[in-house]
Amino acid sequence: MNSDSPQHQPNSPAAPVAKKVPYVRSFHGRDFADDYEWLREKENPEVQQLLREENEYTSARTTHLKPLEKAIFSEVKARVQETDKSLPVRSGNYWYFGRTQEGKSYGQMCRIPLLDANSWQPPEIHPEHPADNEQVFFDANLEAEGHEFFSLGAASVTLDGTRLAYSTDTTGDERFLLRVRDLQTGEDLPDEIPGVSHGATWVGNDTLYYQRVDEAWRPHEVWKHTVGTPVEQDELIYREDDEHFWTGVGTTRSERYLVVFSGSKITSEMHYLDLHDDSAELQLLLPRESGVEYGADHGIIDGEDYWLITHNKNGVNSEIGYAPVGQVNSLDDLTVLVPHRDDVRVEGLEIFSDHLLLEVRENALETLYLMVLQQNAEPDSYSLGEFQKVEFAEELVGVNATGNSEWDSPVVRVGVSSFTQPAQIYDISVETGEKILRKQQEVLPAPDGTPFSAESYRAQREWVTARDGAQVPVSLIHHADVDLSKANPVLLYGYGAYEASMDPGFSIFRLSMLDRGVVYAIVHIRGGGEMGRAWYDNGKGLHKRNTITDFIDVADHLIAEGMTTPQQMVAEGGSAGGILMGAIANEAGDRFAGIEAIVPFVDPLTTMLKPELPLTVTEWDEWGNPYEDVEVYDYMASYAPYDNVSADKTYPPILAICGLNDTRVLYVEPAKWTAKLRAVAGADVLLKTDMTSGHGGVSGRYERWEQAAFETAWELDRMGATELLR
Repeated sequence: MNSDSPQHQPNSPAAPVAKKVPYVRSFHGRDFADDYEWLREKENPEVQQLLREENEYTSARTTHLKPLEKAIFSEVKARVQETDKSLPVRSGNYWYFGRTQEGKSYGQMCRIPLLDANSWQPPEIHPEHPADNEQVFFDANLEAEGHEFFSLGAASVTLDGTRLAYSTDTTGDERFLLRVRDLQTGEDLPDEIPGVSHGATWVGNDTLYYQRVDEAWRPHEVWKHTVGTPVEQDELIYREDDEHFWTGVGTTRSERYLVVFSGSKITSEMHYLDLHDDSAELQLLLPRESGVEYGADHGIIDGEDYWLITHNKNGVNSEIGYAPVGQVNSLDDLTVLVPHRDDVRVEGLEIFSDHLLLEVRENALETLYLMVLQQNAEPDSYSLGEFQKVEFAEELVGVNATGNSEWDSPVVRVGVSSFTQPAQIYDISVETGEKILRKQQEVLPAPDGTPFSAESYRAQREWVTARDGAQVPVSLIHHADVDLSKANPVLLYGYGAYEASMDPGFSIFRLSMLDRGVVYAIVHIRGGGEMGRAWYDNGKGLHKRNTITDFIDVADHLIAEGMTTPQQMVAEGGSAGGILMGAIANEAGDRFAGIEAIVPFVDPLTTMLKPELPLTVTEWDEWGNPYEDVEVYDYMASYAPYDNVSADKTYPPILAICGLNDTRVLYVEPAKWTAKLRAVAGADVLLKTDMTSGHGGVSGRYERWEQAAFETAWELDRMGATELLR
C-alpha cells in the first residue's frame, strides 16, 4: 500500500474503479487469475466509459500543475524557431526541403529546380519568404484538416520529379491509404490503395511498389502497381508466409536493383530484381539461415557490379564482405572488407559511385569511416581504398549519415548530435575532406530573454558496476551550476530492447528540466545496442532480467553516491521500456518519487500468449515464446509487471500514457495495469488515454508540445524541481 495514494489525501477525487470479471489464464499447468482481461473489449461501452473516467480523474488530480505545464509549453515555444526550413537535399533535378510556419501544426514539402548540375552547394532558402521558383508540393496542414489525428507514412517522389506517392493514417492504427499526386498539375490521380504499410518505392515514373499488412499488422506482401490501372490488377511480387518474418522493399542507391527484404528479429533474407533487364525475375541472393542476419547493397568495383554484404555469420558484431553480382554462393566465400571485432559493432555501409561510408558503433557512440575509391585508368572505374575516421572534437557526440540520396554525389552529408549542442549538419568533400557546416539547429532565447548557451550545460559519461560485474554506461546531462556531489533531482531514463541505442541528441524540452536543476540520466542498459550485439543479446529472452537489474543498480549507485535521493528521483520509460518501468515499480518502487510509463508494454506474458494479436509472433524472437516453452513462460512470469503486482510492495505515484488506437502496445495493457495496481496495492496511479491516436501519441507539433509539457510538469512536481535555477 502506498502511503500517499489518493484514498488517503484530503479532498482528493475518488479514483475510478474497474469492475472485476473472473477469468483464469491457463498454460502449462499454471493458472493466473486475471480479473481485468475484459478491458480488452475495445468497443464495449463500459470500457470506453472507464477510459473517459480515468482521463477526467487524471485531469482533476493534476489541476495544480496547470501553471507549470503552461510555463513549460511557453519555454519550448519561445525557444523553437517556429517558422523555419530544413537543409535542402539534392535528388534528380530538384533540391527538396521542408518548411514549418508559426501557428501551424504540420510541415510543408517544398522544392526548387536544380539550376546547375555541377553545383552541390545547397541553395540559400529564406526561412520566411519563398523563392519565385519554389513549389510547395505537399502541405500536411491542408491534408490534416477535418481529422483529429493525422500521420504521414510514405512521401516518395519519382526521380524525374513528376509524381508523388504519399500515404496517410487518420486513426493512429498505422494502416495507410496510399495515393499518387501529379506534381505538374497538383492534382491527385484516381489511384488509391488502402490498408498498406508505411513506405512506397518508385521505379521510373509509373511503377510503384508497396507493402500490404496482414491481420496481425505484419507487412507480409510486396505488390507492384502501375499508375493508371485498377488496384485489382496489381501484381503480387513477394509473399512472406512465415509469421516470424516481415518484409521491406526499396532500390539500391545506384537505381540498378530492386531489393525485397524479409527478416525476423534474428534472421534475414534478400531477393533482388535487375531493373536494367526487362526480362529479369526476382532472384534470391542467399537463403535464410536461422540466427544469421545479412543485408546487401550494390557497388561498382573495378568496373564490375558487386554486392557488399553486412552479416553476422562469423561474429555477433558483424563484418562486411563482397563478391560479384551473380557469384554469391555463401557468406563464407566473400572477400572480407571490414572484419569482425569484439569491441566494434558494424552497423552498415552506405555505397556511392566513388566512395563508401562505413557506419559502426564504438565506445557506445555512433561513428563513421569514409573510404574514397581509387580512380583507375579506365573511365568510371574505381578500386577499393582505406577507411578514414570522420572526426569531430566534442567527446560525447554521435555522427551519422543523413540526406545522402545521390549516387554520384561528391560530398558526404553527416549529422552531428550532442546532448548539449544543438544538432548540426555538415557536408564533407570526398576529395579534400573539408567539413562545411551547412545548418545548425537554432535555439531562441527563453521567455525571459535569456539567450541559449551550450556552455551552460554539461554532459558526461559514468560507468556503474552492475551486480554481476558488467560495466553499465550512464549519460549524465545537467546545468553547469549543478553540483553532482550533492543530492539533486534526477530523471532516470531507460529503454533496453531491440538493440536500440539511446544516442546523444539535443532536446529543447530537456532544457526545461535542466534549467530547474534536474540531472537527466540515461541508463544504457543491456537489451540496447550501445555496447555491441552481445550487450543486446544479454538483455533479451532468457536474459531480460539484466535490463531490469542494470537500471535498479544504477539507481542505487546514484543514491549511494549522494547524487540524489529516493524522494527526488523519477523514472521514465516507454513502449518496450514499459516492461522496465513496471518491473522496477514492483521490485524497486521505494527508490523513486514517481514513475512515468509511456505506451507501456506492461502485460507481456498475456500478449505473448496470444499469437492472434498484432505482432505477437514476430516478437517471440525478442521476448521468447511462452506459448510453447514452459521455461520461457516461467521466466517471463517472474518479471512481467502485471503478473507481479502485489499488496506487499511499495509503489510510488505512477503516470501511464497510452493511445486508444495503438496497434503495437494495446491500450488494454496500461488500463489493466492501472486497475490492478489500485485494487491490489492501493497504488496512486494516473492513466491518460488519447482517444484518437496510436503508438506515436498525438499528432501535430503544438499538440505534442502540450502533451510533453503535461508529462514534464508531472515529473518535475514529483522531483520537487518546479522552480527555475535563475
